[in-house]
Amino acid sequence: MNYPKVSLIFIILMFFFALTFAVGDAMALEKAKYNVLEREGNFELRQYEPHIVAETMVEGDFEGVGNEGFRRLFDYISGKNRKKQSISMTAPVTQETKSEKISMTAPVNQERVGEKYRITFLMPSEYTMETLPEPLDTRVKLHEEPGRLMAAIRYSGTWGKSRYVEKKVRLQEWIEQNGLKPVGESVFARYNPPFMPWFLRRNEILIPVESGSRSTVK
Repeated sequence: MNYPKVSLIFIILMFFFALTFAVGDAMALEKAKYNVLEREGNFELRQYEPHIVAETMVEGDFEGVGNEGFRRLFDYISGKNRKKQSISMTAPVTQETKSEKISMTAPVNQERVGEKYRITFLMPSEYTMETLPEPLDTRVKLHEEPGRLMAAIRYSGTWGKSRYVEKKVRLQEWIEQNGLKPVGESVFARYNPPFMPWFLRRNEILIPVESGSRSTVK
């Protein structure tokens, strides 16, 4: 089908406007805080600060669990929760359930735990365990993550398992070459929404390593 030239220009402009909005919105998200200790190409050694996450455990395959876990956690931050309140005692006594919306953050993390996958959302730094609303879905939990030393590789592209495995192998090789010792499972970190074009996505694989287990990073 042939489209008038004006229509084609309009479609192209709308695409770029949508893309610009998506990129700008992603850049505005609060992200996990860390200090880069060493950098070599796409590899980094990072010290992450302690933070709070909402987490859920999902059974299934690598590419399917992310969608289910995202849905549960997105429902939580969108209002499927019970806001915590401290109210002075008065009479009469009434009961009212209120919810609270929580800002989206990045990244969304996925890691293997036994036969399941753990999917997590970073909670905004303005909250504490005492002030975060209580999840109404019993499959969603709140958890304090300690600061960790992590080796990381950053890449763009699709979220498929084959690409993940390829990048994970490269990160494991870099860890070994630099005298670092893995001390936990790898974490798949996705910074962008599904509608972000694959070539603009920020993806990372993180592996916790033992502090002080290497002499120097090249």
